Amino acid sequence: IDVYQAWCGPCKAVMNLFRKLKNEFSEDDVLHFAVAEADSIPTLQPFRNTCEPVFLFCVNGKIIAIVRGVNAPLISKKV
Repeated sequence: IDVYQAWCGPCKAVMNLFRKLKNEFSEDDVLHFAVAEADSIPTLQPFRNTCEPVFLFCVNGKIIAIVRGVNAPLISKKV
């Protein structure tokens, strides 16, 4: 999940990376990408008021990893 602030929008710098990763997985049910505006979701309050993007990795509704900032190698490794 790409967690973003309302004033800046989702991170465009990683869109191509996400497309590439999605294409590497042949099953659509295995990998899903989403965006979430931290300002409008109470659960995401800890991620508000930061200048860097935050990426949450979830399995069965639980956060298993967090990547702060655009770090393509780390994001790929977490996926």
